[in-house]
Amino acid sequence: MVMTTTKTPAVLITGASSGIGLALAEHYLAQGIQVIACGRNREALQGIRGATPLDFDITDSAQVQTTATDLKQLLFDNHWQLQQVILNAGSCEYIDDALHFDSALFARVINTNVVAMGYCLEHFLPLLSSGAQLGLMSSSATYLPFPRAEAYGASKAAISYLGRSLRVDLAEHDIGVSVICPGFVKTPLTDKNDFAMPMQITAQQAAVAIFKGMQRQRNEIHFPGKFTWLLKLASLLPESLLVSLLAKKNN
Repeated sequence: MVMTTTKTPAVLITGASSGIGLALAEHYLAQGIQVIACGRNREALQGIRGATPLDFDITDSAQVQTTATDLKQLLFDNHWQLQQVILNAGSCEYIDDALHFDSALFARVINTNVVAMGYCLEHFLPLLSSGAQLGLMSSSATYLPFPRAEAYGASKAAISYLGRSLRVDLAEHDIGVSVICPGFVKTPLTDKNDFAMPMQITAQQAAVAIFKGMQRQRNEIHFPGKFTWLLKLASLLPESLLVSLLAKKNN
């Protein structure tokens, strides 16, 4: 007689110590799904009741590699199957004076949002099985060229292209890729913004939208719909008109 063991589905979420990542971890747990919560803040991760914490720095390739080794053993020991990976961790900084471009700031944002995602993909993708879903956190900011968003927008545009390209190459392995493009979400990161954030939603509302999109294996998960569709429509305007509408006005 051959004995078979049913594996428990699990999701890995980076940047789970606060904001959207924390809300995602809590929402998945509420659905009875095993959550592997990742971030740099060990104490905050341990405070997520029911989650399995993994603390590491996504910008440190060696730490990501070590974490992946630990994760592989964790999955084996607990008979878990990694069905979803949501690479949510990232940062946001703005270029306040484009004429005197801050290359150090630009490098920090690109390194955290794009290069570090590459580290995670290198070490976590091999742990996904057929039928799994990968989620990459982009932004609705990629739809339009917003002022001061050279670094943040460029990093998120790179993620959007990365996700679309991965979707093509991972199709043969039956692994889906969702590019996640939120509008304004109230988080500790956006609390630092010094401009109006129309149609802002809570992190919990964002988590629900992402969860539904991931479960349905959507290619693009964008929300709130009224806001993101307005941006998509505005992106169809002539570039010269967009520049005129969006350019900063110096008084």
